[in-house]
Amino acid sequence: MQIKFYCDLYVSECWQSKKAKIMKKLKENRLQPAVYVVALSQGSQNHLEFFSSMLLKQHIFDNASLFVVGIADGYDEALFCVREITSQVYSETKETDIRGYLLKKQEEYERTGR
Repeated sequence: MQIKFYCDLYVSECWQSKKAKIMKKLKENRLQPAVYVVALSQGSQNHLEFFSSMLLKQHIFDNASLFVVGIADGYDEALFCVREITSQVYSETKETDIRGYLLKKQEEYERTGR
């Protein structure tokens, strides 16, 4: 599984100090039952999807590429994270193209290095 993290990763407040450790464990595909992943949807009809990181242990993710934009402490925090992302995108662009906004910011970050 290939995991890429968003340059301005959204993280539950309680996990700010553990962000690097959680990211490392996700890349190593280690079990983290409380961790929910918010990622760009694999299908083009949706913008975001979120699920328990335990699903990443399933074989359907073996060859998958995942662009993680947020990590959350459980289901409720994942909902809050999606709401936060949506609100930020709309307030900055007055549009609802979440996927486009996140990919554009990531591209700018990779191009400029900040």
